[in-house]
Amino acid sequence: MDSTAGLEPLATFCGNCSCGCPQLFVDPSAPAERRVVLTDDFGQRVQMSADQFASLLEEAKAGKLDGAAAS
Repeated sequence: MDSTAGLEPLATFCGNCSCGCPQLFVDPSAPAERRVVLTDDFGQRVQMSADQFASLLEEAKAGKLDGAAAS
C-alpha cells in the first residue's frame, strides 16, 4: 500500500533520480497538529502542524539551519 495515498504533494527535494527522494505533503484528513507530512527516502514520516512547519521555515530563512547542510 502506498504510504502517500490521499496526501497532497507540495514539494520534492532532489527529484533528479528515481531513488525515492524526500517529499513534502499536506494531509487534508489529518488532525491539524499532524497535517504537514515530510517523508524521507527510507519511508519514514514526520508529521507536524502548519504552525510548526512555519516556524521551521522561519528558522531556515534566517540561516539558522545552514550548518546542517554543510558538507
